[in-house]
Amino acid sequence: MKRIFFIFLIIALLTSLASVSAVEKKDVVCSVYFTGIGCPHCAKADPFVFGSLLQENPNLVIIEYEIYQDQVNAPLHYQYATNYNIRTGIPSLIFNSDTYLRGDTPILNNADFTVKDLESNPCPLTDALVDFKDVDFNMLSGNPKIWVKNRIIIKGNERIDSEIIKDLLFNNITRSLENIDYEVIEPVDVALSGDKRSFAYAYKIEDWIFQSNAKVTVNINQEIVIDESVNVNVPWCVHDGQNQTQGACEEEIKELTFAKIMSLAAIDAVNPCALAVLVLMLVAILTYNPKDKKKVIYAGLAFALSVFVMYLVYGLVIIRFFQLVQALTSIRLVLYRVLGGAAIILGILNLKDFFYYKPGSFMTEMPMFMRPKAKKMIGHVTSPKGAFFVGAFVTIFLLPCTIGPYVIASGILSALQLIQTLPWLLIYNLIFILPMIGITLFIYAGFTTVENVAGWKDKNIKYLHLISGIIIFLLGLAMILGWV
Repeated sequence: MKRIFFIFLIIALLTSLASVSAVEKKDVVCSVYFTGIGCPHCAKADPFVFGSLLQENPNLVIIEYEIYQDQVNAPLHYQYATNYNIRTGIPSLIFNSDTYLRGDTPILNNADFTVKDLESNPCPLTDALVDFKDVDFNMLSGNPKIWVKNRIIIKGNERIDSEIIKDLLFNNITRSLENIDYEVIEPVDVALSGDKRSFAYAYKIEDWIFQSNAKVTVNINQEIVIDESVNVNVPWCVHDGQNQTQGACEEEIKELTFAKIMSLAAIDAVNPCALAVLVLMLVAILTYNPKDKKKVIYAGLAFALSVFVMYLVYGLVIIRFFQLVQALTSIRLVLYRVLGGAAIILGILNLKDFFYYKPGSFMTEMPMFMRPKAKKMIGHVTSPKGAFFVGAFVTIFLLPCTIGPYVIASGILSALQLIQTLPWLLIYNLIFILPMIGITLFIYAGFTTVENVAGWKDKNIKYLHLISGIIIFLLGLAMILGWV
């Protein structure tokens, strides 16, 4: 009898150990996932990340931050990139500063192997790595969703015990709900990029929402019984107009890339229109002060500075306009393609100027009717101070021929919060005025003359249009086809 009792005791002990929360184990692999509703690359990765990756790795915790529609989460993307020394871009699955996956293909090909190789991993929070058992979910930045297998918790604003969250995510749901106040509610569809995940059952704890696909029944005592061995098969749906169907998602603005913005800035920088205005201004200065070269450098730099300041303001206005438009989701979803189409059209117009050049062409050069007015205004410039104020005003005349690439760049940048666009706009406009600064310095140093610069521009203007046309056409095509 003693042996039998001892055997039962061992079995009971092993059973209790087996039921110990996964929170107490050392095998929890915790990660942070950044995505965006409508991002085409995310649309490829999201179904895998929140589907088979979670299903096949029951010890995996994913803290999800959606950054396109939830502007509170957007700054966190750059905070993580800075703190963990990684590149920005979505989708991205972050485990730590040494282990992270960026882009749909790396995630689809490597995420499962990465999780299995790690075996365990602390949670990469905004400022530090923290063991899952020590995480205070109330202190998580932004508006995250916490995923584990077929379960999800959507963070609320009220403070609740983090141990409750960990129990609900890993332990027996029935026991986890026994000693807390909760309300059974209608399940909330969880939006993904071009897709959504539906759940069978949902519970509200304070203002946090816990959802699961475990089978739930009510016994004869009117008690809720949750059978976690059975998962309700809830289909993945795609929102297409007003109907829920299987299929591909609508595409939206893609993640911001350095190459796109810098390419557009470089195209804008060699714009013949802006160079022509600078030459006119320097001619006016030299005509008035033929021997005072200091006036040339001061006036040229003042002109470049005024263009820089005014275009920075224009950029903020354009970006804010796009952000207001994107408040309408249906418009936001097609904006990226519209911008790609605009780039293709602008590229074609520049290519046309190479084969059939005509001064004052639409959207590629300053219109002919504006030129006399601009020339007359510039002709009155006699000082660096005058160059600054006239330069600021003349930017209005420059807009028709320089605004194309800037609008496309601003549309891409509009996915960020307005304050976050400032570094990008500063870099863009610095590149835009670099030729102006360079020409001014070359003339001041005596390496060339205004006449030589004007002659070079006139001689090569068709080739400037050719280069601009090819680059911006290919960029627009790549945007439309989803290559970048």
